[in-house]
Parts: sequence; C-alpha cells; structure tokens
Amino acid sequence: MPEALPPTPLLDDDELDLLDDFLDSERAGEDALDVIGAHGFLVALAVAPREVPATRWVGELFHGEPAFADAAERDTLLGLLERLRDNAMAALERGQLPELPFELTLDGIAPEETPIGDWCAGFMEGVFLDESAWFEGDEEAAATLLLPFMALSGLFDDEPDMADFAGRPADAERLVAQLPELVLDLYLHYRVPPETPKPKPRPKKPAGRGGKRRR
Repeated sequence: MPEALPPTPLLDDDELDLLDDFLDSERAGEDALDVIGAHGFLVALAVAPREVPATRWVGELFHGEPAFADAAERDTLLGLLERLRDNAMAALERGQLPELPFELTLDGIAPEETPIGDWCAGFMEGVFLDESAWFEGDEEAAATLLLPFMALSGLFDDEPDMADFAGRPADAERLVAQLPELVLDLYLHYRVPPETPKPKPRPKKPAGRGGKRRR
C-alpha cells in the first residue's frame, strides 16, 4: 500500500507567526481569537455547508474592529486569514488532511487546558456562526460528527454526555489523534454529495409477441 501523505500546512510558519503576533497584541482587541482559535474557526468555515460572507466572519473572529496600522497591514492580515480558509478547502477537496498547529497528544492534560481545546473551541465558534446550516437535513448525523470537537473544546463540560464521551484519558487521546481525519469526514459529509447510482439499463424485450419481428 502507498504511504499516507503527510498533513498539508495551511500557511507557512512565518505567516502563522505574523498572525500570531497581531492576534496576541492589544491592537487586535482583547476579545479576538488567538491564532490557534482562529485556525480552528477558519477550518470550520472551510467545511461549513454554506458560504459565510467575509464581512460576517471577520467581525466574529475579532469581536470588534481591530486597529490596523494602515490599509496595507489590513490587506495583508485579512488576506492571510482568507488564504488559510481557502487552503483548507483546497486540501480537503483533494482528500488531504490539514496540518493542525499543535502536537496531536494531550500528555495527560485536560483538553480544555491545551491548544487542542482552544482549536476545537475556535472550530465550534465557526459552527455557531451559521448553526442552522450545520444541523438542517440530518441533525443526528451532524451531532455525531461534531461530537468530538464539542467534547474536546471544553465548551460543553456541564453536559453529562460530554463527560462520558471524552472523560477517559485514553478516549480523549484517541479523538485528538483522529482530529485531521474527523475534519475530512465532516468536509465529505457537507461538501461532497453522495454519488447517484447509475440507472440500470432496461431489459430488452424478447423477440416475438410484443417485440420486434425476426426477419
């Protein structure tokens, strides 16, 4: 069997560092997502069942108006955010796994206390942005596919089902290791319609009565 391809980076390290510096600064606003949360948020938008306008998701990501130094900085930073989302869509469309900006292990730490929990919380922020679109049609299937992200995010700890789902360290580690594949599963569910089976050819009528006369 051919070796599995490594996960695809959605931005290079320098670009992520540039986003990290700005999102971690006072100019981004104290309620803005950090670079880990923003990464999860934008991957969710890449998977989302329908397009969310940039004017809407930019406002949600920053939770306000960031203080860009000038129009050039604004274009650079918003361009990087949009390219991260677009690169995620392109990779998933090719069946590739996205590279996530953290090690896929908890090392015995609770998910909500790690970048993994922050990323999943950012992903769920992207879901909340257009929640009805994610759950319309087949609510049960959507809930099943989103459950790992919900459980690891730490946003739903008050719900007993979440504690049962990822409360055991081994179960949580398994979910973390599967996160890139789970993202692809979601993309295939929402963005790739199932193949319509080809219609079977009609059986030919036998020659004779009701059919063509033999010559």
